[in-house]
Amino acid sequence: MLAMDQGVVEEWLSEFKTLPDSAVSTYAASLKDKGALVPALYKVIRENYSDLLEPVCHQLFEFYRSGEPQLQRFTLQFLPELLWSLLSVSAARDPHTSGCIEALLLGIYNLEIVDKDGQSKVLSFTVPSLSKPSVYHEPSAIGSMALTEGALANHGLSRVVYSGPHLQRETFTAQNRFEVLTFLLLCYNAALSYMTSTSLQSLCQLSSRVCICGYPRQQMRRYKGISTRMTVTSEFLVQLITGIHYALCNGEVELGSKALDDVLYRAQLELFPEALLVGNAIKSSLHGAALKSNNKEGARSIQVEITPTSSRISRNAVTSLSIRGHRWKRHEPLSLVDSETAHGGVVIPEISVTGVSGERMPNGDSLRPRPDGRGQIDGDMLGATSEVSLDLRGHDSGTRGQEVRRQKSVRRLVENEGSGSASTGRSQY
Repeated sequence: MLAMDQGVVEEWLSEFKTLPDSAVSTYAASLKDKGALVPALYKVIRENYSDLLEPVCHQLFEFYRSGEPQLQRFTLQFLPELLWSLLSVSAARDPHTSGCIEALLLGIYNLEIVDKDGQSKVLSFTVPSLSKPSVYHEPSAIGSMALTEGALANHGLSRVVYSGPHLQRETFTAQNRFEVLTFLLLCYNAALSYMTSTSLQSLCQLSSRVCICGYPRQQMRRYKGISTRMTVTSEFLVQLITGIHYALCNGEVELGSKALDDVLYRAQLELFPEALLVGNAIKSSLHGAALKSNNKEGARSIQVEITPTSSRISRNAVTSLSIRGHRWKRHEPLSLVDSETAHGGVVIPEISVTGVSGERMPNGDSLRPRPDGRGQIDGDMLGATSEVSLDLRGHDSGTRGQEVRRQKSVRRLVENEGSGSASTGRSQY
């Protein structure tokens, strides 16, 4: 440990002892401005034989016992590193070097399991229902749920799970070690949104080391630390996965992915169903997701995709009404108004007429081109009228005669407007 880091830690130890009670809140708010203090404290915790370890642990416990939320969160950020120091020393069977760390962790545990009046605390957790939306899911994305009598009876009910009361512990034993550590991780996960990136990295490293030590994957990770296998519980792994999930979604993608794989690797070896269920669910939800956010100092949140609740219908949706309207537009007959506007400059709809040039049509008209240059327009209009007349063959004779007379009047009107005089148009017939 460098002399500069040691000086920073010693100054931190001395200044808190002289503070009056009225200045604790101001002092707690000023801790975030001391950038060199947190790295120096990490170095002290990692050196088990440091002379500053015992006073540092005592100071962190005083922070937590003060009841100031900011001082408590300052202590909790070192919890992953403290847990690894305790587990590594226990695996090395050298408990004399971890006495102050055990005292600190047991002190935090005993403070958290009781309320302000000293009574045992019972924690309650509400299990979300799949039939109601949450930040993690939408009922419409799951699919239709069978409306059975039992489902309707339990629709408005919420399942509540209770934890506690917990017994006070005076020392760590092989039976209660992971019970205490699991509860401490639960307290740490409750304050995840306040943890720094250094603390999240320490949590990921703790998860990987605990799960791979003594197993073949340790050689793959090229970790040269302790090679002794550490006993874990399923509840402890579930709490680790909860913190890893938050770290994954808040900038620690590489370390978080490795830690999640290592925890699932250990859960498969130990056949822990709870850890496998939670870990695989998180891994499936992150599959294909864009975890590209490297903003570690900005707002922290878990990225989820929520299905929009309002139904959206496309404007171009094909309906039976649009099909009928499209069909009537295509087969609408050419009226007098359409003929006048078409010859007046509006685009004339192109109608295909199957017939040879010069062939006499049933109404006595001809499709032969005119020498005066009006043959193209007249031919188009005659073709249109002749097509209409062909379509009317199946009607009665009275209706057919009226339609033919109307078509001839339309043709003469168009020819008169095109030539500029009515007499010229009539002389051609």
